[in-house]
Amino acid sequence: MSIKVRIPTPLRKLTNNEDLVEIEASNVGEVMQELQARYPGIQERLLDESGEVRRFVNVYVNEEDIRFLQNKETVLKDGDEMSIIPAIAGG
Repeated sequence: MSIKVRIPTPLRKLTNNEDLVEIEASNVGEVMQELQARYPGIQERLLDESGEVRRFVNVYVNEEDIRFLQNKETVLKDGDEMSIIPAIAGG
């Protein structure tokens, strides 16, 4: 299944400045693994030591937060779009 993954500006230095990459995967966890295989070092920016999505990273599949779906087990289908969005904090 071909999934489109939107890469945020702060991570594009790891993806050769690509803002959209296509990945074959059946769930969000597989997307993360493939991103790491293609772009070494990106996983440590997205996942914590236990392998879960970092608290300050938001991941959406078709505009739905995976935290309200099945997290990394969220099933993907051909044509889905996944967006990685770093949380923005301010004061």
